[in-house]
Amino acid sequence: MQAVGRADQRLLVVLRTRGHSEIGDRIVQGLGLFGEMGSGWAALGLTGSLLRREDRARWLVAATAAPAAILVNYGVKLTIGRERPLIEDHPPLARAPSKLSFPSAHSTSAVAAATVLGRVSPASRPALFALAGAICLGRPYLGMHYPSDVIAGATLGFALGRVYPLPSPQPLDPASEAWRDPAEPDAKRRIPLEVSP
Repeated sequence: MQAVGRADQRLLVVLRTRGHSEIGDRIVQGLGLFGEMGSGWAALGLTGSLLRREDRARWLVAATAAPAAILVNYGVKLTIGRERPLIEDHPPLARAPSKLSFPSAHSTSAVAAATVLGRVSPASRPALFALAGAICLGRPYLGMHYPSDVIAGATLGFALGRVYPLPSPQPLDPASEAWRDPAEPDAKRRIPLEVSP
């Protein structure tokens, strides 16, 4: 375990001290602000509810996933009680609401939200998980978390995202443009025929 702890510390130092630039720092700080208290993820869910009215209920529930994940995360943090890292001559590049570190709340909420939103919109999964991954990597980059905090947070977030309850999808209206035969993606709209008795 001591070897794991040392590796955790070394990787943190590398991420916090190497490859930094003013532009890079600002971008990663912006990602941190996006994930703060799950606000950015909630905004994505609310936006989806406005753009995809046929699935509004699922988007609205998905918008609550990140804030809910943070509440669960905080309960775990209180139980573990691990404090945030301190690197001599390299202070953290962001602020946090508490000194507790394990697991990373940004990582938990980001992966939970990406998982739940991806269940609502499977086509968006690559972009959602890319965003979540960038936020996760940004936590040790900013000196806010040990890498192990991030791994634990992401694992917790994925588990929460998989079990987070969502309303059932609304059946597609046969008369809508969205209702097509999957075997004929380029075919014109299929209208069911009424069979006379």
